[in-house]
Amino acid sequence: MPTKTDTATRRKTTAVRRSSSTRGKKKAKKPQARTMPAWLRIFLSACIILVFSAGFYWFCIRPYAYRWKACPGEKGYGVCMPCDYEVHGIDISHYQGTIDWEKLAYDKNPRFPLHFIFLKATEGGDHGDDTFEHNFDQARKYGFIRGAYHYFLPRTDAGRQADFFIRTVKLSKGDLPPVLDVETTGKKSPQELKAAVKTWLDKVEAHYGVKPILYTSYKFKMRYLSDSIFNAYPYWIAHYYVDSVKYEGKWHFWQHTDVGTVPGIKEEVDLNVFNGTLEELQALTLQEK
Repeated sequence: MPTKTDTATRRKTTAVRRSSSTRGKKKAKKPQARTMPAWLRIFLSACIILVFSAGFYWFCIRPYAYRWKACPGEKGYGVCMPCDYEVHGIDISHYQGTIDWEKLAYDKNPRFPLHFIFLKATEGGDHGDDTFEHNFDQARKYGFIRGAYHYFLPRTDAGRQADFFIRTVKLSKGDLPPVLDVETTGKKSPQELKAAVKTWLDKVEAHYGVKPILYTSYKFKMRYLSDSIFNAYPYWIAHYYVDSVKYEGKWHFWQHTDVGTVPGIKEEVDLNVFNGTLEELQALTLQEK
């Protein structure tokens, strides 16, 4: 049986062997994490600041800048109003919430009285605005010239969308022609989009007996709907925060801001002008129905 002395001697010997076996070997270095070059960090930081600043301006400052700028004409409904237009109106949807129609009708701005209202009726092939029926009736009750619009979804069959609008909207004598609101391409080619839009317009025109109004922004029309076949339709142009319409073709309505404030509506609304007299606007309405 080994003694305590023998055991201790063995431990010392083993330790000496381990020490000699590792002597002269270098410790393995831990891989160092790669650091981003200083110039790249500065560049990326500058890009982030630039994107944030642009987004902040576009969504938070730009909509209100038109309110603060020197007004070449007169201010009304919280914004600078376009000069030399006598017929004004708004367009609304469920986003405006509950409307005090009596206040909207009688607490008018004497310089810029509201004569017409477009109301969102449908979207796509099966989505109806839940405030449309009530507000459409109230608009007629309180003496506004009213109109209804459809928000077009290019990915949904155009004929189905037209049928849905026709089932939903019952226009009467004195109402404005139906409106097609086109704002997106749905990843369709320009030719495919034009064909789909024309399908909706043709079907709706055949039902109501009047050419529909085409609503789209200045840039969108020039890029995707720049075709002589669409020049035959009344054009409602969306062109914000400018003093005048830049579109060189014929147009009927101009949506000039989306941050208007009117009596009876808590939320901000789109403000519009008609490019003509009140008599000409009335002449544009349905004469028989």
